[in-house]
Amino acid sequence: MLPDILVVDASILFSFFKKDSARRGLIEVLPLRGSRLISPKFAFTELLDIRERIMRYAKIDESEFLFLFSLIERKIDSFPEEKYGRFLMEAAEISPHGEDTKDDAYFALALAFNCPIWSDEEAFKKQDKVKILTTEDVVKLLGF
Repeated sequence: MLPDILVVDASILFSFFKKDSARRGLIEVLPLRGSRLISPKFAFTELLDIRERIMRYAKIDESEFLFLFSLIERKIDSFPEEKYGRFLMEAAEISPHGEDTKDDAYFALALAFNCPIWSDEEAFKKQDKVKILTTEDVVKLLGF
């Protein structure tokens, strides 16, 4: 069964910009199937900060980047730290990369909403407090 809410990590967001990305297709389908996609607000700021790298990776120009960025902003709700900040200490304890990493925010958001994280990072599965769904897991849940 698809989760009602799913935290989307940075690598999934990054790959959204690649034309034939399976992840892009999933980001477009999941809300239509009833899953609310969420991410920390800073993740969107980071996408803008690394836009040149994304454009090279995805082989797109700036106007296409801006169009896709506006699309992803409509598909994924972003939350400022105030919405999940009280969970950051607990998140730092379970986040696989130690304290004070950007990963902590994804775990804190998942704890705040009591939902899984969509990530293909193997290290995320080295804890048992927050459920981690890989892209393959999401595809299976959708029945594709």
